[in-house]
Amino acid sequence: MNKSTMLVGTGLLAVSLLTAGAPTMAAERRITTVEKRELRQDRREIKGDRQEIKADRREIYGDRKELRSDRKELVSDKQELRRDVKNGAGKAEIAQDRKEIRQDRREIAGDKVELAKDVKDIKGDRRELRQDRREFRRDAKDGLKD
Repeated sequence: MNKSTMLVGTGLLAVSLLTAGAPTMAAERRITTVEKRELRQDRREIKGDRQEIKADRREIYGDRKELRSDRKELVSDKQELRRDVKNGAGKAEIAQDRKEIRQDRREIAGDKVELAKDVKDIKGDRRELRQDRREFRRDAKDGLKD
């Protein structure tokens, strides 16, 4: 073997040994109490974000359930209107059926707006959770480096 390949091989071996040992050397250093306090605070923020997301999911589930029930009610009100028109019901009865249909459509529109707002909220909470996780990892990494 010539000297250059031997020198390159030795250099690669030394670099790989240093790289493998670097994380263990960093983990030997203790984290200060201030850094521990910051990390605990970050963990609490992450836990709070998770709870907010869970609550938003429950709210979205309830909103979707309400939307489905309002749509079913709209279908049944339309069927009732058709039945009344077919059987020759009075004008007051038909007007009442139409009023119920308009009310159902307003409720559906409101449900859609509420659902969209909840979806937007959960996206914001997820974004905040990602940011808190990044901050936690950065703080933990900085605590071990110092």
